[in-house]
Amino acid sequence: MTGHGAKFGRKKEEAIQALLTKRTLEEAAVAIGITKRTLGRWLQMPEFRDAYRKARRDAFSQASARLQQASAAAASLLAKMMLDQNQPASVRVRAADRILERAKQSLELEDIEARLSALERATSDNGDE
Repeated sequence: MTGHGAKFGRKKEEAIQALLTKRTLEEAAVAIGITKRTLGRWLQMPEFRDAYRKARRDAFSQASARLQQASAAAASLLAKMMLDQNQPASVRVRAADRILERAKQSLELEDIEARLSALERATSDNGDE
C-alpha cells in the first residue's frame, strides 16, 4: 500500500497492511514492531482511519471481482447438480431452489436499477427547467 505521500510514514503503511492480514489488533502491532496502544492511537487519527477504510474497500473490491469471475462456473455447477439424476433428490431440489432464488434476486435487482435510472433521468430533466 503506497501513495499516501507525506501524510504517512512507512510504519503507518505497514500498519495498514498488517491490519488487513492479521487476525487481531495485537497481532498487527507485533508484526510491525509497535505497541497495541500505538496502533490504537493511530486508528483514532482521521487520516489513518480513512486510509485503512480505503484499503479495506480495495481489498473487498478485489475479492468481489474474483467471486464475480467464478459465478459462471458456480451457476453451471448448480445446473449440473440439479439435472444429474444420479444425485440424491435433496441435492437436486436444493440446487433448483438456489437457482430460482438467485434468478429472482437478479430480476429484482434489475428492476431496482431500472427504477433508479428512471428516477435519475426524471430528476435530471426537472433540474434542466
